[in-house]
Amino acid sequence: MRVVKEAEERKQEILDAAEMLFGTKGFDNTSTGDILDAVGIARGTLYYHFKSKEEILDGVIQRMTNRLMEDAKAIVRKKELPVLERLTKAIMALNVQSKIGYEVLEQVHRPQNALMHQKMQTTLLSGITPVITELVEEGTEQGICHTQYPESVVEMTMLYANTAFDELNIVDLGPEQRERKIAGFIYNMERLLGMEEGSLQETIMEIFRGSRLFADDCLRGESPGE
Repeated sequence: MRVVKEAEERKQEILDAAEMLFGTKGFDNTSTGDILDAVGIARGTLYYHFKSKEEILDGVIQRMTNRLMEDAKAIVRKKELPVLERLTKAIMALNVQSKIGYEVLEQVHRPQNALMHQKMQTTLLSGITPVITELVEEGTEQGICHTQYPESVVEMTMLYANTAFDELNIVDLGPEQRERKIAGFIYNMERLLGMEEGSLQETIMEIFRGSRLFADDCLRGESPGE
């Protein structure tokens, strides 16, 4: 058991170093040699845990995603909170708040790191869909939502939001364009979920206000929806 624990600790050290290097240098500009130097191990030790740099990338993204998903799941389990409040908090929990997280995201959105971007999107979507579906099913039981296909609605909504509000697609839009895009998203989401018009307004707007994409607008007094 002692050997297994040491092996796991070494694996985490490799992931720690890779996450730091991918965040500061970028995935493409980081070599396995850089990771070896940062951890202070032999190449054979690295390849014992990971067969390639791409495998290390998978490990970094999976670990980061697991942390975010555990936070979101913990919120969903707080049954004492209203469904819509848990929905807001669960989605906001998926925001990467650490310095390294932001640095990784900056790299993820660069063209040369398209693979990293795709892997992170896929992993997050596959993880968050069942979590949000659970909330929609609870909302349906309470008469807040009215849909026979909660999982399909969540999947369609998350796929659209992931594309339409991705930083690459929205960063050049002005405040009015962003506001219109968000208004249309809320309008259609309420209809997909069979909810009364305006019932998701505050929930969704709180999520967007917490997004770094709209930080500059907020600082200028141009918060979406205001």
